[in-house]
Amino acid sequence: MAENKKHNLPRYLRDKYQLIATVTFVALFSVIFMLVSIPFSDNAWFELRPSRAFAFTAVFFTICLLILIISRRVMYALRRMRMTYAQYVLWIVGEAILICLLYTAFTLQGDEIGIIDIDDASFLELMGKAFVYAFTSIIVPNIIAAMYFAIVDKNKAINRPAPQSTVAEDKKIALYDNTGVLKFSISVSALYYIEADDNYIIAWYQGAGNELDKYMLRSSLKAVEGGFADKGLIRCHRKYIVNTGKIKLVRHNGQGYEVVLSHDAIPALPVSKTYEPQIKGFFS
Repeated sequence: MAENKKHNLPRYLRDKYQLIATVTFVALFSVIFMLVSIPFSDNAWFELRPSRAFAFTAVFFTICLLILIISRRVMYALRRMRMTYAQYVLWIVGEAILICLLYTAFTLQGDEIGIIDIDDASFLELMGKAFVYAFTSIIVPNIIAAMYFAIVDKNKAINRPAPQSTVAEDKKIALYDNTGVLKFSISVSALYYIEADDNYIIAWYQGAGNELDKYMLRSSLKAVEGGFADKGLIRCHRKYIVNTGKIKLVRHNGQGYEVVLSHDAIPALPVSKTYEPQIKGFFS
């Protein structure tokens, strides 16, 4: 299990901001690469001067951008599923191959209607030339973007203060985001549980009129778990930390244990095999 986690893609590479930034960077990188390479290329048909070839070029780049946007939207939609580094690389290579096929199709069509002259180049020759461009203008900027975000994330982890969770005299729990900024403070007696949601955590608590309310902040359960160890909160699942003072009962549902809290609007929370011993140990 631990070995597999080492190969899992970091979640920050599939955050909405990172995906938008990566697509934007790839698009700008591709345009700059095209501007620089066209004068030195004997096989690129891209044209920037007003002409039929320019319209052909504009349509091609627009479709390429749509391919990247749709691809990354799908990646974001699947963010809750685990993705390994190998799968991420294959995904990007798949984008490059799809764009190579599009380039080849445009080239053959342009030759047929008289916009482009390919000197009887074969399909495989066109694909080979296209992949050189695709590798430089798609795969390389993706690598650069991934390295940049990795460095940013590492610097945040090194420089930010350790996230804190404290209980004062009035039994208030303070929640800090992953930059060390205090975001939320609540009485222990009002808190039901804390839930992980991608790169955020959600504190579910008793609001006005006993209504269930929530507060979301950018952090992780791992960051706050240690600070809650002696404050009546316990981890029961990779997604949940529960307030033991709000536990109504712990039961076995035939597949495993689950925790029922004292608010009817809260569904039973699962207890995973990993945290089952500490739940049993706490109540014994």
